[in-house]
Amino acid sequence: MSTKKQKLIFLSAASHSGTTLTAMLLGAHPDLCCVGELMTPRLGGKERYLCSCQTIIDECSFWSGISDKMANKGQNFSISNARTDIRTDATPYMLHLFKPLVRSPFIELLRDGLLSLSPTWREQSPKLQQRTTDYVSAIIEQTGSQAVVDSSKIGIRLKYLLKNEDLDVRVIWVIRDGRGVSLAYKNPSKYADAKDPKLRGGGSGETQEQGRTISAAAREWLRSNQESEALLATMDQDKWIKVYYEDICKNTGNTLDRIFEFIGVDPTKKRLDFKTVEHHVVGNGMRLDLSEVIKLDEQWQSELTAEELKGFYSVAGDYLKSMGY
Repeated sequence: MSTKKQKLIFLSAASHSGTTLTAMLLGAHPDLCCVGELMTPRLGGKERYLCSCQTIIDECSFWSGISDKMANKGQNFSISNARTDIRTDATPYMLHLFKPLVRSPFIELLRDGLLSLSPTWREQSPKLQQRTTDYVSAIIEQTGSQAVVDSSKIGIRLKYLLKNEDLDVRVIWVIRDGRGVSLAYKNPSKYADAKDPKLRGGGSGETQEQGRTISAAAREWLRSNQESEALLATMDQDKWIKVYYEDICKNTGNTLDRIFEFIGVDPTKKRLDFKTVEHHVVGNGMRLDLSEVIKLDEQWQSELTAEELKGFYSVAGDYLKSMGY
């Protein structure tokens, strides 16, 4: 086990809250690296799945280098089957316990107690923690960066990352207007994937995520942010920061300065030409878009019907106001 903690910057958010843009802006800083979601699920259609460098993922020299460095640490690793998700090889019993979003300390204590009854969890948990540590370390070695940005977003992942004694975890809570998030949930292919249809779904041409009703999307946005709040309440206040997607888009430079100061890297090294910098990101198809134009997406104002907005407000209207919208 390493005696020096590796620094991990975790983006906590509801899906479609601008974390891909945020992560790539952060990853353009020379002292930071972002490869997208470190809890990379098994990539479907890996023969066509593109790294953000536009190379087939299994042919990308960056990811070959990561595999080599992981092998040096005793880990058999391929980005197309990373096995870094907490749900990897989980039993039905474990999956049942992972499913509820993170809640109060008492509920989480109960979850931990029930998980401890699983021999599979007792065996796999320390191995997964070590694999995650080795993965972060391999990325830092490959890039020469000081910290890795993880845009996984998922609360249950953050819960157990915070238990990893080899990681210095800092959290950026990214909040976006829930109405914009709900529109993306409604039609992910149109509002939350690559603009070029041929590049959607990582290069397969088909968006994997299914659409939801606005009411269901509102519940997801609400609970995801409440989950972030529950987790942040367990952390020291100097270990996390709240950032609005709208500020990232409208006041990019100053917002990045604030984030970089929080992380502890030089804000003057920020790069707004973030697509010019070479990235090796997996995840959201928007990583494959070539444009560096940062524009606030408020299409919900014209695309959501009055009935859909009524459904959103009935579910999450009070919380939306509490977030300053």
